[in-house]
Amino acid sequence: MLQAPYPELDDLLTMIGESGRRLAEIEASEGAAGNISICLRWPVELRTRFPLISEIELPQPVPELAGATFIVSGSGRRLREILDEPLANLACIVVNEGGRTGKLYTSYHRRFERVTSEFNSHLAVHHDQVCATGTNFHAVVHAQPLHLTYFSHIPRYQDETYLNRHLLRWQPETIVNLPEGIGIVPFLVPGSAALMQATTETLRRHRIVVWSKHGVMARSDVSVKRATDRVEYAETAAKYEYLNLCAGEPADGLTPEEIRAICAAFDVKQEIF
Repeated sequence: MLQAPYPELDDLLTMIGESGRRLAEIEASEGAAGNISICLRWPVELRTRFPLISEIELPQPVPELAGATFIVSGSGRRLREILDEPLANLACIVVNEGGRTGKLYTSYHRRFERVTSEFNSHLAVHHDQVCATGTNFHAVVHAQPLHLTYFSHIPRYQDETYLNRHLLRWQPETIVNLPEGIGIVPFLVPGSAALMQATTETLRRHRIVVWSKHGVMARSDVSVKRATDRVEYAETAAKYEYLNLCAGEPADGLTPEEIRAICAAFDVKQEIF
């Protein structure tokens, strides 16, 4: 939940762009992979930046979000380019009364035909979190971090307990920032209703979820950068695990006792260790 004064539209566009650039820097967004969206529940003047308006049907009815504004990356656009040309790579959607349709706001500089094909999962997660918490802001980021995605191809790392106990042992910051651990969804077709449903359910318990053999999705009700940070924390943990495997597993990482001591010192509630 954000408090007034709320971020201006240009500030939000810049933060989305900086998040996209960072995801590319950590090799989590090759080519046009990845997508970003944020949900705002305060009035925003869009027409100065996005003057073109059309009607669209939403992937699912979200009547509780009537009047809410979404800023969404375009399909096929590169996240690393948003910062330099936000109007060419982003669109805004304002949910109409009844929640079945919305007004799509775009720029004359638009370089895409439609918003990301995974907007159904974004919208479902936003809707679920807003209804559950009443927050006036929510960010969702999908990325494809190299090491974390690779581990999701290995059977033993497809087990949620095994994954978390092996990845969250390498740095004190990891358990502090991901106290619920990393959720796992089995492979489901990208953009499918099944992936949407599984992601929504898993992100009720976690702040980041692995889409097996595909990538990750992270959320935050503080900022889009915070959601991006969660991708980076998880990917850094996966890099440590990868290094240890390559070296023949000489290191044990932080012990469960050490991790519990860290959690006690920083008042972190967790049930992994």
